[in-house]
Order: sequence, then structure tokens, then C-alpha cells
Amino acid sequence: MVPPPTRPLPSRRRTLLQLGLAAVAVIVTVVVGTSFAASRLAEREAVTDAAHTTNLLALAVVQPALEDALLTGDAAAYAAFDRVVRARVLPNGIVRVKLWTPDGTVVYADESRLVGQRFQLGDEQRETLARPTTRAEVSALDRSENEFERYGGKLLEVYRPVWTPSGSELLFEVYGDYEPVSARAFDLWRGLAGVLTSSLLLLLVLLAPLIWRLLDRLGAAQAQRESLLRSAVDASAGERRRIAADLHDGPVQDLVASSLVVSGAAEAARADGRPALSANISEAASTVRASIASLRSLLVDLYPSRLADAGLAAAVSDLARPLAGRGIHVDVAVDDDEAARLGEAAQQVAHRVVREGLRNVVRHADARHVTIRLGRAGVEDGVLSWEQDVDEDVDDVFDPDHDSDPGDHDPARPVVLVLHDDGVGFDPAAVLPGPEGHFGIRVLADVATDVGAVLRVRSAPGRGTTWLLALPVEEDR
Repeated sequence: MVPPPTRPLPSRRRTLLQLGLAAVAVIVTVVVGTSFAASRLAEREAVTDAAHTTNLLALAVVQPALEDALLTGDAAAYAAFDRVVRARVLPNGIVRVKLWTPDGTVVYADESRLVGQRFQLGDEQRETLARPTTRAEVSALDRSENEFERYGGKLLEVYRPVWTPSGSELLFEVYGDYEPVSARAFDLWRGLAGVLTSSLLLLLVLLAPLIWRLLDRLGAAQAQRESLLRSAVDASAGERRRIAADLHDGPVQDLVASSLVVSGAAEAARADGRPALSANISEAASTVRASIASLRSLLVDLYPSRLADAGLAAAVSDLARPLAGRGIHVDVAVDDDEAARLGEAAQQVAHRVVREGLRNVVRHADARHVTIRLGRAGVEDGVLSWEQDVDEDVDDVFDPDHDSDPGDHDPARPVVLVLHDDGVGFDPAAVLPGPEGHFGIRVLADVATDVGAVLRVRSAPGRGTTWLLALPVEEDR
């Protein structure tokens, strides 16, 4: 008996590779995140700087250069103001300058085609005039007044009120270049990303030896756990072996002797002319023999290695013998040569399937006849009516591309165990998927899969139940 498999620890190379991939993913996330954050931060700083610059230009340059004649369209006043704007405003990263009256008329613009046009002021612009303040934002350039600014992408838009010498209020609006925002965002991103990436790399370098040491400890802990588990399994196997030996050398032998004594007593009673007593004693002898068969099956369960000593045919016969006392005839045909081709694990699975199938016959099937066959896949025709379907199932599972006759004697063909009863049967579609009632079948299917075998159960109401177990053979047998 071997301990159950444990999940192996990942290799150091794999762990470090996963750590490296995780670090790369984190670094990429950091780079993307810092790029977004730097862009937002640079944009906010640029908007703030643009507002301060515009305030300074408005107070120091624009408002001192305003004349009331500019409101009436005087050409000299317009030309004088235009010279000031081009000499002292536009060189400060400004790409457009406009002066608006409160009714939305453009009285000055460095783009002369806008002068004299009237546009609807936005809510923010009107509020700026009503409550003097400076507003700055990234302009979407989607208003009709921006016809001549839609050529280079986004712009920084700033506006605030200014006043002529007579006190007339105008809206001073400038559009600044957005390119400095991109340059500032790149500088910020380079600084943030560099600091964060170097910090992450340093953390990775510090963590690598710790993880390496942790893997060493985990490996040692797993080795210790597997050793303890192996010791526990060996101790359990030894205890089961001892119990099986005690049962075999004690109660089983005593019952065998008792069976012989009781059988002799039955013959003696029959010879003395007491048939009733002889029948009762014979029934007791049958009960003792049934108990012996049950104990032998229990010995196989306790210590499966005894299955190889007793043989699969004998073990199956022991399982079938108690059913005779219930009025169920069991026909057992086990090909010893084919059984010898099976490994120990496959024989144990076959024994468990027969035991579970016979238990279901006793508990549920209400059957009168059971047939158990174990032999090579592709048995001769005429033994059972459903063997052709058995062959097709075996070929589908073990050789999907088979072209040969199912009855051929390919040494690699599996050994098939078939258990069939003539009981009431059931509807597999309605019963097998249920969470209860057939847990044993699901467990057996998993056990069969573990040794490379395939278990199928066929049934229909009124047509009995068939168990099909296709077992792989050992190559060296």
C-alpha cells in the first residue's frame, strides 16, 4: 500500500520565473498608471500656470493698452493694441487672443477674420463677467468661435474680465499651446516611473533570497510530511496485515473446522434416520460456510495482497457464494490466464466492482440469476446477447481508431469483467446523476480511472443491470 500522492512543490526556477513575470506585470501596470497620473498632474499644473500667466498679462500688458476707441472699431486704436499683443502677449506661448463685449461681439482678435463677428457666450464666460474671476481649462474647441483654432489638437483656454479706461467691461480670452503639457507630463512620468520601478526591482532583489529560503523550508517540510505519511500508511498496512493474519489463522480456521464437524453431524443424523434434524444441521453448516466466504472477502478487503495468493477466481467465487442462500443463482466464469495478465491494482478494482455489483443485486435488483464473466475483450458469440455492445464499448475506450475484428487476440487488448443480473433494473438517466444513492458507483468509476480502467453501468427498467469493467493489462505479463 502506497501513500496517496501529494501535490509537488513548484521548482525554484518556475517560482522565480513566476515572480519575474509578476514583477514585469506590476512594472507595466506602474508605468501605465504613472503615465496617466503624470498626464493628469501635468495638465493640472499647466492649467494653473496658464491662469497665472494670463492674469499677469491682463493686468500688466492688456489693460494698460486698452482704449475706449477700440469699442467703436477705430483703426488706429486697433492697430496700436494689435502691436502690443503681437509684441508682448503672443510670444508667451499664446496662439490666439480675443476681446469680447458682454453681448458676444469680438472687438479684437489676432485672427482678423473673427473681428466684428458675434457668438453666443457660454455659461462660464457669462459668469466670469458677472463675478470677475479667472477661469482656465483644456478646451475641446467644439464651439463655433473656434473655427480657426482647430488645427493642432487641444489648447489651454483662459479668460477673465478687463476694463477700458472708461470702465467698460470686456472679456479677455487667450488660447495657449498644449505642447508644454506633454513635455511636462513626460518629465513627471520619467521621474515617477523611475522611482517606482527601481523600488520594485530593489524589492524583488530583496525578496528573491527570502523566497528561495522559503522554498527550501517548504521542501523540507513536505519531505517530512511525506515521510510521516508513508510511515503512517506502512503502520496501517502492517496492522491490517496482522488483523488479516489473525482472522485467517484464528476464526476462519475455526469456522472451517466447525463446518466440517457440523457437516459430519448432519450426515450422522441422516444416517440415524432423523431427516428433520439433519436438515437443520445442514442449514447451519451452510450458514457457517457462508460466514467463511464473507470472512475471506473481508480478508481481501483488509489486506488486498491476499488477493494474489487466493486468486481472483477464488475471491469472486467467495463473493458470489452467499447469494445462493438468498435464492440467487450466480454463474461465475473467470479465465485464469486472462486474470493473470492483470496487475495487482487492476485485480483489486475488479474485486471491488464485483463486490459492489453483488451488493446492489442483493439490495435492489430482486434478481434470480447473475452472470459474472472475466476474460479477453472480444469473447465468442452466443455466450451473452449483449457482448457485441461490450466489444464496441471496449474498442471505443481503448482503441478509437480500431479496424480489427473485436475477437482478435491482440496481447494489448484489455481484459473485460462483465456482471449481469436479470433484476428489475433502473433508469440510469434518472438515478445516476443524483447526489445520493449511487455514491459507490461514482467512487468505483474514479478508482477504475486511477488504474487506467473504464467502468460503465447499463440498465433499463425491467431489463436488469450490466456492469462493464475494461481493465488494461500489464505490458510485462
